[in-house]
Amino acid sequence: MTARRPVYLVKGSDPVLLGGAVSTLLDQLVAGGDRSLLVHEFDLDSTKLAAALGAAQTIPFLTDYRIVVVRRFGRYSKGDDVAPVVAYLEDALPSTTLVLVGERTALTSANDDGEPFTKTPKMPPALVKAVTAAGEVIETDAASRNMSGWVGDQFAAAGLDIEPAVRDKVVKTIGEDGGAVVGIIERLKGAFAPGERLRLADVEAFIGPPGGVPPWDLTDAIDKGDVPLALDRLQRMMGAGDRHSLAIMATLQSHVLRMVKLDGANVRSEKDAAALLGMKGSTFPAKKAMNQARKLGSPGVRRALALLAKADVDLRGAQAWPQELTMEVLVARLARNSR
Repeated sequence: MTARRPVYLVKGSDPVLLGGAVSTLLDQLVAGGDRSLLVHEFDLDSTKLAAALGAAQTIPFLTDYRIVVVRRFGRYSKGDDVAPVVAYLEDALPSTTLVLVGERTALTSANDDGEPFTKTPKMPPALVKAVTAAGEVIETDAASRNMSGWVGDQFAAAGLDIEPAVRDKVVKTIGEDGGAVVGIIERLKGAFAPGERLRLADVEAFIGPPGGVPPWDLTDAIDKGDVPLALDRLQRMMGAGDRHSLAIMATLQSHVLRMVKLDGANVRSEKDAAALLGMKGSTFPAKKAMNQARKLGSPGVRRALALLAKADVDLRGAQAWPQELTMEVLVARLARNSR
């Protein structure tokens, strides 16, 4: 970062990566100055947005510039909620750097102050557009990057020299839990001298248990007919990924229902399939559904649908099994059906 910009929006779903990015950004912005004079923080769980913007529009005292940090900005999700920020950025005070931190709110319900409130951060496009034009959007989610390259960069930035096998093992283990890299790196820094070449045998004990994985890892394993891999992906989603059985069931239902819609339909390309399914953007999911529907054929698609229907009823009390067992049996049968 070569110069201060009027605004930064730091966003991402992993609180560890988000917090690390904010700390790094503030260190760069303070640049050896007096943090107590330069940095002014506002937590929107206890302070109104208007107070933070009022500080941003105030000329600094005893310093050449000020940094206004607005935390818990993830409580806003609509364009109207952030309209005051967009308006401010149209004529931002040159001596202020505004740092918007997209942390989710810690509240369980809205305050009585009338401030907008959502527990699921979703930055309005108007805000992202305004910040991009005036400053910089910092995306911290590892899932939005090339994971292999990103993990390698994290180790390099920490001064750790690792062989490619270490990077590959870390990527495979952490799944979508990018924040786990921070803990792995800190453990290794405490155990090995700087500059020491680290091999897989040296670090395996420091990597930790497998992290969660995204839903398409599970559906891809099922489509391949790989029962052990599918069960592993399911267990990681329910364990480290902390996904509820009904949420995973909804993913599997959507996956199979796409095949149901395509089964017997006159589609010749993934573009045709996407149009039939009403998909916008990438057509790759439509291509996967089309190919899998053809692979299974009508009987296989019907079997998959019947398996889902039975498991759905079982999850709601028809079968006296733990939910985890019901899901494991379902996934194993779906994967076997794909062979």
